[in-house]
Amino acid sequence: MQEQDTSVLQTENVPIRDSSWIDGLGTPNLANILLLTNGPVTAFIQNQCVWPGGYEMANTTFSPGEEAQLAQTIEMFEVITESQPHDYQSLEILKEAYSKLGREKDVVKTSKRIAEAYVQMGQLSSAILEYETILQRNADDPDVRQALKQIESKANNFAQNPVVSEPAAVKPSPESPKASKAPGKPAPAPVDDGRQAMHKVFVEAKIITLGDFDLCWVTPDLSAPPNGVVEPFVQILADKGILPVERSLKILTDKSRTAFLPLEKYDTDIELARGFPAEVCRRWCVLPFDRMSKSILVATANPFNQQAAKELAEATPHRLLWYITSPIDLVQNLRKAFR
Repeated sequence: MQEQDTSVLQTENVPIRDSSWIDGLGTPNLANILLLTNGPVTAFIQNQCVWPGGYEMANTTFSPGEEAQLAQTIEMFEVITESQPHDYQSLEILKEAYSKLGREKDVVKTSKRIAEAYVQMGQLSSAILEYETILQRNADDPDVRQALKQIESKANNFAQNPVVSEPAAVKPSPESPKASKAPGKPAPAPVDDGRQAMHKVFVEAKIITLGDFDLCWVTPDLSAPPNGVVEPFVQILADKGILPVERSLKILTDKSRTAFLPLEKYDTDIELARGFPAEVCRRWCVLPFDRMSKSILVATANPFNQQAAKELAEATPHRLLWYITSPIDLVQNLRKAFR
């Protein structure tokens, strides 16, 4: 199994199945459409039924604009999941989109892909739960039966030869060892802004020199609000002619296993972004850009920034799903949201 950096901004897989809250919905976008189970006036959900296990299959009437938005969303996430087959959070979004259109076969197919992704990541219990959900719909599915037998065999092997599985969730930064008390101001808490991980990815891998890294890495001043959006490290690398943005993003998606999402093709929810602290979004150059069920989609150009994850998590009770995007599009949207 390929080694994965555990400091990547990932979240544990909580099934996206609660579509009960729709307050504050404005211009229809991905989240607005997918949340319309009891619907505001922009869409009417008819004859809704629930697939055992929590999948909501609906016979839905959409406006032409909403239908086009859903089609665009499906097309985008099909591309993402094709290039990142183990990106279960994008597969969950894709599955939700299929379910809202009543495309049951695609829902089942995507659910199987989610379970396969769990198996590849060593999360066998999550894979079993996903497969069992399919069996509640079709108890005789031969593919699922065979997959469960293979998981049982893997589980037996793990029991005989235990290994440490790769964590899929971002962990809170451990507290620093308690220092002996001394007079004066307490030492500032350590901030993990991803510098160490980015140094490993770019410098230790000999992609850029240490001098270029230090030249381009910006350590924000935490004592005062930023004057504007702080440019991402990968954009500064490109501006100084050290490394093209495209190559930097490819490296980051490969090393972090975080999917790339083209923000310029996405109907970003600016009002949602404005519901988060401007200081946090500007300082760390992160953008909450859409909401789906009880998950918030967040764009970044630094998937290792644990401090940004911590501060955004403190501003919402919902799960954060992270995506890498172009730094130019990221900065433009942030400046639009926080003028």
